[in-house]
Amino acid sequence: MSARAGIVVTGTEVLTGRVTDRNGPWLAERLRERGVDLAHIAVVGDRPADIAAALGFFAHAGVDLVVTSGGLGPTADDLTAEVVGAFCGREMVLDAELEQRIAEILRPLAARFPDLDMEAVRESNRKQAVIPEGSTVLGPVGTAPGLVVPPAPGRDGPTVVVLPGPPRELHPLWHDAAATAAVAAAVANATEYRQQMLRLFGIPESEIAATLRAAAEEGVELDRLEITTCLRRAEVEVVTRFEPSAQGVYDRLAALVRERHGPVLFSEDGSTVDDQVASMLTERELTIGVAESCTGGLLAARMTERPGSSRYLVGGLVVYANEAKTQLAGVEPELIERHGAVSGEVAQALAAGARRRLGADIGVAVTGIAGPDGGTEDKPVGLVWLCAQGPEGALTRRVQLPGSRQDVRDRSTTVAMHLLRRLLLGEHDEEGSAGAPHSAAARGEG
Repeated sequence: MSARAGIVVTGTEVLTGRVTDRNGPWLAERLRERGVDLAHIAVVGDRPADIAAALGFFAHAGVDLVVTSGGLGPTADDLTAEVVGAFCGREMVLDAELEQRIAEILRPLAARFPDLDMEAVRESNRKQAVIPEGSTVLGPVGTAPGLVVPPAPGRDGPTVVVLPGPPRELHPLWHDAAATAAVAAAVANATEYRQQMLRLFGIPESEIAATLRAAAEEGVELDRLEITTCLRRAEVEVVTRFEPSAQGVYDRLAALVRERHGPVLFSEDGSTVDDQVASMLTERELTIGVAESCTGGLLAARMTERPGSSRYLVGGLVVYANEAKTQLAGVEPELIERHGAVSGEVAQALAAGARRRLGADIGVAVTGIAGPDGGTEDKPVGLVWLCAQGPEGALTRRVQLPGSRQDVRDRSTTVAMHLLRRLLLGEHDEEGSAGAPHSAAARGEG
């Protein structure tokens, strides 16, 4: 059996949702890379009893390693190190060398803030140098050190890695922790896990459930695979984790998915549609401009998340008002009057305007009704028209998206990326065609 681990994310701000936890998922992936089986993630507030209870739960579950994040600051509510010390049966002691290192980190504050009471600052930060006796000190990167705390001699239980909450500090300190002898000993039974992802667009999640049932009926040993399916951003992700000996089982499953869902299986290596579009635009040295109404610039912002986007993304037009569509994108007022701002004709005109006004090879347009009101019986909330237009033709599609305003806006960008991908693969509407409505997956069904 592989080594097992638990993660304790501390912080009332995380527990109450004011801050989104980024450390738990990041640490989970790092553990998987090392072949450590993650048993649980616990999110607790800054209450010593609750932190201790989470540690006790993991000890009772028999995990080999616990990783905590947060609660290492200089304020009174930062008590993770003290709680971990008691849990591991170790006395808290002042590390004079660590105290000096923290003082050196704080020294530049005196130059930046000459009126600052540095003695008071050093006093409040001294508590960060009080650590469980016998622990390994990591860093610090900020003022909070990381710690690796094994159980005291003669005491059973997991080794605990204590890391600060800010991701920019946690990331490098985790790598330092993973290199220590104490962590290596704790996860000595780690195995190798492989992880593969299939991405599909244009299919409800229920179809994948049917395919998994068919695989079982055909004798695929699904119990040797850990399969997770997720509908996210209008795409279905099928993530499979397995040990190397089950590679052949996974290959059979992937072949069956390819056989049953080939037209909508757009990624077999885990690459995103954003990655694929960026690669095609870069390789062909094509430029792109966007014109957005209901998405308000989200599509352009999504494209800028890819490295090197400045080589192909010329810019974007945000055109909510009809006057903006006319003045910025060059859409004829008569076209809007005749067909309405949310229509295939206006989407096509916006895409053409983005190409023309921004001097781009390809134009992409999104116009729709994201809500929460403003819809009609003919054009309900969630109706979106999209167009991707290039030198050789265009694709125009109408979709009806469910959910909140943010859901509609977010899913619209995904549909737009897939429309652009298909255009780059050489698909075009027939002359004069406005395009067919999109599939169930784009609507968010399943």
